[in-house]
Amino acid sequence: MSFVVPAVLPTSREDLEQKLALLAPTLVDRIQIDVVDGRFAAPASWPYNAAPSSEEADIHGKMLPELHHIEYEIDLMCLDAYQAASFWLARGASRLTFHAESVINLSRLIASAHKNYGCGPASCGVISIGLALNIESSLSLIEPYLKQIDYVQFMGIARIGRQGQPFDRRVCTAIRNFRLRYPHIPVQVDGGVSRDTVRDLVSLGVSNIVVGSSILRAADPSAAIAELEAFQSPYGV
Repeated sequence: MSFVVPAVLPTSREDLEQKLALLAPTLVDRIQIDVVDGRFAAPASWPYNAAPSSEEADIHGKMLPELHHIEYEIDLMCLDAYQAASFWLARGASRLTFHAESVINLSRLIASAHKNYGCGPASCGVISIGLALNIESSLSLIEPYLKQIDYVQFMGIARIGRQGQPFDRRVCTAIRNFRLRYPHIPVQVDGGVSRDTVRDLVSLGVSNIVVGSSILRAADPSAAIAELEAFQSPYGV
């Protein structure tokens, strides 16, 4: 599986389709779509910034492209993450990232995902599930649920929901502490990842890097991905 996971933050359905078309010719086998509701994180992305009638109609629209070789991961930066997941699963997504801080009852969320979506862990789940953790949050927030998920996503920026934010090195300390306690759980980092920060992340045992702006703003996205893939982590999953 690819070490690099390109991230798309769509402003509209057309924007999503254009960005996915840009990434489709690359050699990645996984793409993350960022979903921001404007409440848990801001500003709102598509479909939260669309008219309700448009959002409802689109669930019956076409599937995500290239499903035969691209796995879609949905990063649910929203307060109604469980309901939002249904929208994307109907379009062919197979990985769900829930943010630990977005719900009051994380245990209930994970239990519902297991029951109704066939979520992880990888040994028995139809849909993979991960938990994202903000930089200022304690590991204790997710530790009770580690046996019920497939991966942990550490946010590498202080303000989530926007691409192009500067890398916050506090995440390195969080990853280091996590790896000491849980060396076998896959870890990915999302936010601020670039060729300037990837080497340090690989040295910490990061499994995958989620990269948005430094790929999509590159003159040649394929070359940008290849450059980052050269840092391939032995922990990739």
